[in-house]
Amino acid sequence: MRHLFFVLNKIAFGLGSTYLFSELFCWTGRYSLKFFTERRRRTGSNRISSGAENTMKALKERILRDGKCLDGGILKVDNFINHQMDPILMKSMAVEFVRRFASTKINKILTIEASGIAPAIMVGYLLELPVVFAKKKVPSTMDNMLATKVFSFTKNRTYDVCVSKDYLCPGDKVLFIDDFLANGNAAKGIMDLVNQAGAELVGMGFLIEKGFQAGGNELRKMGIHVESLAIIDSLDNNKITLR
Repeated sequence: MRHLFFVLNKIAFGLGSTYLFSELFCWTGRYSLKFFTERRRRTGSNRISSGAENTMKALKERILRDGKCLDGGILKVDNFINHQMDPILMKSMAVEFVRRFASTKINKILTIEASGIAPAIMVGYLLELPVVFAKKKVPSTMDNMLATKVFSFTKNRTYDVCVSKDYLCPGDKVLFIDDFLANGNAAKGIMDLVNQAGAELVGMGFLIEKGFQAGGNELRKMGIHVESLAIIDSLDNNKITLR
Protein backbone atom coordinates (compact mmCIF):
# COMPACT_ATOMS: atom_id res chain seq x y z
CA MET A 1 0.00 0.00 0.00
CA ARG A 2 2.87 2.39 0.75
CA HIS A 3 4.28 1.86 -2.75
CA LEU A 4 0.85 2.38 -4.30
CA PHE A 5 0.45 5.64 -2.41
CA PHE A 6 3.91 6.80 -3.60
CA VAL A 7 3.02 6.09 -7.23
CA LEU A 8 -0.33 7.89 -6.96
CA ASN A 9 1.41 10.78 -5.25
CA LYS A 10 3.83 11.12 -8.17
CA ILE A 11 1.01 10.91 -10.70
CA ALA A 12 -0.98 13.59 -8.93
CA PHE A 13 1.86 16.07 -8.68
CA GLY A 14 2.94 15.24 -12.20
CA LEU A 15 -0.49 16.36 -13.37
CA GLY A 16 -0.19 19.47 -11.24
CA SER A 17 -3.48 18.86 -9.46
CA THR A 18 -3.75 19.40 -5.71
CA TYR A 19 -7.37 18.27 -5.86
CA LEU A 20 -6.45 15.01 -7.55
CA PHE A 21 -3.73 14.36 -4.98
CA SER A 22 -6.19 14.96 -2.16
CA GLU A 23 -8.74 12.57 -3.69
CA LEU A 24 -6.10 9.87 -4.24
CA PHE A 25 -4.82 10.30 -0.68
CA CYS A 26 -8.33 9.85 0.74
CA TRP A 27 -9.01 6.85 -1.49
CA THR A 28 -5.82 5.02 -0.48
CA GLY A 29 -6.42 5.76 3.22
CA ARG A 30 -9.98 4.47 3.16
CA TYR A 31 -8.98 1.43 1.10
CA SER A 32 -6.36 0.52 3.72
CA LEU A 33 -8.89 1.02 6.52
CA LYS A 34 -11.50 -1.14 4.79
CA PHE A 35 -8.92 -3.88 4.27
CA PHE A 36 -7.96 -3.76 7.96
CA THR A 37 -11.59 -3.70 9.11
CA GLU A 38 -12.56 -6.74 7.05
CA ARG A 39 -9.48 -8.62 8.23
CA ARG A 40 -10.30 -7.88 11.88
CA ARG A 41 -13.91 -8.98 11.40
CA ARG A 42 -12.68 -12.31 10.04
CA THR A 43 -9.98 -12.90 12.65
CA GLY A 44 -11.60 -11.28 15.70
CA SER A 45 -8.20 -9.91 16.68
CA ASN A 46 -8.08 -7.34 19.49
CA ARG A 47 -4.34 -6.78 19.27
CA ILE A 48 -3.36 -3.14 19.80
CA SER A 49 -1.17 -1.95 16.96
CA SER A 50 1.72 0.49 17.29
CA GLY A 51 -0.41 3.03 15.42
CA ALA A 52 -3.15 2.73 18.04
CA GLU A 53 -0.64 3.14 20.86
CA ASN A 54 0.76 6.24 19.15
CA THR A 55 -2.72 7.74 18.80
CA MET A 56 -3.54 7.26 22.48
CA LYS A 57 -0.11 8.55 23.46
CA ALA A 58 -0.56 11.65 21.30
CA LEU A 59 -3.99 12.34 22.82
CA LYS A 60 -2.70 11.91 26.37
CA GLU A 61 0.25 14.20 25.69
CA ARG A 62 -2.06 16.90 24.33
CA ILE A 63 -4.35 16.60 27.37
CA LEU A 64 -1.41 17.01 29.74
CA ARG A 65 0.16 19.83 27.71
CA ASP A 66 -2.88 21.84 26.62
CA GLY A 67 -5.69 20.74 28.93
CA LYS A 68 -6.76 23.14 31.66
CA CYS A 69 -8.44 22.20 34.94
CA LEU A 70 -11.20 24.33 36.39
CA ASP A 71 -12.83 24.07 39.79
CA GLY A 72 -15.61 21.52 40.03
CA GLY A 73 -13.90 18.72 38.09
CA ILE A 74 -14.04 20.47 34.72
CA LEU A 75 -11.36 19.81 32.10
CA LYS A 76 -11.01 22.30 29.25
CA VAL A 77 -9.61 20.93 25.99
CA ASP A 78 -10.81 23.77 23.77
CA ASN A 79 -7.29 24.22 22.43
CA PHE A 80 -7.49 21.06 20.31
CA ILE A 81 -10.91 19.34 20.57
CA ASN A 82 -14.00 21.46 21.17
CA HIS A 83 -13.26 25.03 20.12
CA GLN A 84 -10.02 25.13 18.18
CA MET A 85 -9.60 21.64 16.68
CA ASP A 86 -6.58 19.64 15.59
CA PRO A 87 -7.81 17.83 12.45
CA ILE A 88 -4.79 15.53 12.27
CA LEU A 89 -5.32 14.30 15.80
CA MET A 90 -9.08 14.12 15.17
CA LYS A 91 -8.50 11.89 12.14
CA SER A 92 -6.15 9.61 14.10
CA MET A 93 -8.71 9.25 16.89
CA ALA A 94 -11.41 8.42 14.34
CA VAL A 95 -9.19 5.72 12.86
CA GLU A 96 -8.75 4.28 16.35
CA PHE A 97 -12.52 4.18 16.88
CA VAL A 98 -12.91 2.36 13.56
CA ARG A 99 -10.29 -0.16 14.72
CA ARG A 100 -12.00 -0.72 18.07
CA PHE A 101 -15.46 -1.18 16.57
CA ALA A 102 -14.27 -3.07 13.48
CA SER A 103 -16.11 -6.26 14.41
CA THR A 104 -19.38 -4.39 15.08
CA LYS A 105 -22.14 -4.06 12.51
CA ILE A 106 -22.98 -0.36 12.19
CA ASN A 107 -25.11 1.50 9.69
CA LYS A 108 -25.35 4.93 11.34
CA ILE A 109 -23.22 7.25 13.47
CA LEU A 110 -25.06 9.30 16.09
CA THR A 111 -23.78 12.20 18.18
CA ILE A 112 -25.08 15.24 20.03
CA GLU A 113 -24.30 18.84 19.21
CA ALA A 114 -21.96 20.50 19.29
CA SER A 115 -18.61 19.05 20.35
CA GLY A 116 -19.40 15.51 19.27
CA ILE A 117 -19.96 16.50 15.65
CA ALA A 118 -16.30 16.71 14.57
CA PRO A 119 -15.18 13.24 15.74
CA ALA A 120 -18.47 11.71 14.55
CA ILE A 121 -18.02 13.20 11.08
CA MET A 122 -14.50 11.77 10.90
CA VAL A 123 -15.72 8.30 11.90
CA GLY A 124 -18.63 8.50 9.48
CA TYR A 125 -16.32 9.55 6.66
CA LEU A 126 -13.95 6.65 7.26
CA LEU A 127 -16.78 4.12 7.47
CA GLU A 128 -18.74 5.81 4.64
CA LEU A 129 -21.84 5.97 6.86
CA PRO A 130 -24.37 8.75 7.51
CA VAL A 131 -23.90 10.89 10.61
CA VAL A 132 -26.86 12.22 12.59
CA PHE A 133 -26.52 14.76 15.38
CA ALA A 134 -29.18 15.22 18.03
CA LYS A 135 -30.15 18.86 18.42
CA LYS A 136 -30.20 20.65 21.78
CA LYS A 137 -32.92 23.02 20.67
CA VAL A 138 -36.16 21.98 19.01
CA PRO A 139 -36.27 23.56 15.52
CA SER A 140 -39.53 25.13 14.43
CA THR A 141 -39.24 23.25 11.14
CA MET A 142 -38.89 19.78 12.67
CA ASP A 143 -41.91 17.58 13.04
CA ASN A 144 -42.17 13.81 13.43
CA MET A 145 -39.43 13.92 16.03
CA LEU A 146 -38.10 11.99 18.99
CA ALA A 147 -37.23 13.98 22.12
CA THR A 148 -35.66 13.53 25.53
CA LYS A 149 -34.10 15.67 28.26
CA VAL A 150 -30.37 15.84 29.01
CA PHE A 151 -28.68 17.63 31.90
CA SER A 152 -25.33 19.24 31.05
CA PHE A 153 -22.71 19.03 33.80
CA THR A 154 -20.54 21.83 32.40
CA LYS A 155 -23.42 24.19 31.51
CA ASN A 156 -25.50 23.31 34.60
CA ARG A 157 -28.74 23.27 32.64
CA THR A 158 -31.19 20.82 31.11
CA TYR A 159 -31.64 20.61 27.32
CA ASP A 160 -34.54 19.30 25.28
CA VAL A 161 -32.65 17.04 22.88
CA CYS A 162 -34.35 15.89 19.70
CA VAL A 163 -33.79 14.03 16.45
CA SER A 164 -36.04 13.45 13.47
CA LYS A 165 -37.66 10.05 13.06
CA ASP A 166 -36.65 10.32 9.41
CA TYR A 167 -32.99 9.91 10.35
CA LEU A 168 -33.11 7.58 13.35
CA CYS A 169 -35.16 4.62 12.27
CA PRO A 170 -36.29 1.18 13.43
CA GLY A 171 -33.59 -1.41 12.81
CA ASP A 172 -30.71 1.10 12.67
CA LYS A 173 -27.50 -0.16 14.25
CA VAL A 174 -26.16 2.95 15.92
CA LEU A 175 -22.67 3.88 17.08
CA PHE A 176 -22.65 6.92 19.38
CA ILE A 177 -19.55 9.15 19.31
CA ASP A 178 -18.92 12.07 21.67
CA ASP A 179 -16.06 14.11 23.09
CA PHE A 180 -16.57 13.52 26.84
CA LEU A 181 -18.02 10.87 29.13
CA ALA A 182 -18.54 12.07 32.70
CA ASN A 183 -21.79 11.29 34.52
CA GLY A 184 -23.22 9.76 31.36
CA ASN A 185 -26.22 12.08 31.08
CA ALA A 186 -25.83 12.71 27.35
CA ALA A 187 -25.21 9.00 26.74
CA LYS A 188 -28.36 8.04 28.64
CA GLY A 189 -30.36 10.61 26.68
CA ILE A 190 -29.08 9.09 23.45
CA MET A 191 -30.04 5.63 24.70
CA ASP A 192 -33.56 6.94 25.26
CA LEU A 193 -33.76 8.34 21.72
CA VAL A 194 -32.42 5.10 20.23
CA ASN A 195 -34.97 3.06 22.20
CA GLN A 196 -37.81 5.36 21.14
CA ALA A 197 -36.78 4.89 17.51
CA GLY A 198 -36.73 1.10 17.75
CA ALA A 199 -33.06 1.15 16.77
CA GLU A 200 -30.16 -0.73 18.36
CA LEU A 201 -27.26 0.90 20.18
CA VAL A 202 -24.22 -1.19 19.24
CA GLY A 203 -21.53 0.89 20.93
CA MET A 204 -20.37 4.19 22.37
CA GLY A 205 -17.03 5.86 21.74
CA PHE A 206 -15.62 8.80 23.70
CA LEU A 207 -12.46 10.81 23.20
CA ILE A 208 -12.05 11.41 26.93
CA GLU A 209 -13.66 9.69 29.91
CA LYS A 210 -13.64 11.04 33.44
CA GLY A 211 -12.98 7.77 35.20
CA PHE A 212 -13.59 9.33 38.62
CA GLN A 213 -17.23 9.95 37.73
CA ALA A 214 -19.89 7.27 37.50
CA GLY A 215 -20.95 7.39 33.85
CA GLY A 216 -18.50 4.89 32.39
CA ASN A 217 -19.08 2.22 35.00
CA GLU A 218 -22.85 2.60 34.78
CA LEU A 219 -22.87 2.22 30.98
CA ARG A 220 -20.59 -0.82 31.09
CA LYS A 221 -22.75 -2.47 33.76
CA MET A 222 -25.67 -2.08 31.34
CA GLY A 223 -23.72 -4.24 28.89
CA ILE A 224 -22.91 -1.41 26.50
CA HIS A 225 -19.71 -1.65 24.49
CA VAL A 226 -17.91 1.52 25.64
CA GLU A 227 -14.55 2.64 24.25
CA SER A 228 -12.70 5.66 25.63
CA LEU A 229 -9.41 6.78 24.07
CA ALA A 230 -8.14 8.49 27.22
CA ILE A 231 -9.35 8.10 30.80
CA ILE A 232 -8.83 10.75 33.48
CA ASP A 233 -8.41 9.22 36.93
CA SER A 234 -8.34 12.48 38.84
CA LEU A 235 -8.53 16.26 38.54
CA ASP A 236 -7.89 16.80 42.25
CA ASN A 237 -6.12 20.05 43.12
CA ASN A 238 -6.51 21.06 39.46
CA LYS A 239 -3.92 18.45 38.45
CA ILE A 240 -4.61 16.05 35.57
CA THR A 241 -3.92 12.38 36.39
CA LEU A 242 -4.32 9.95 33.49
CA ARG A 243 -4.91 6.23 33.68
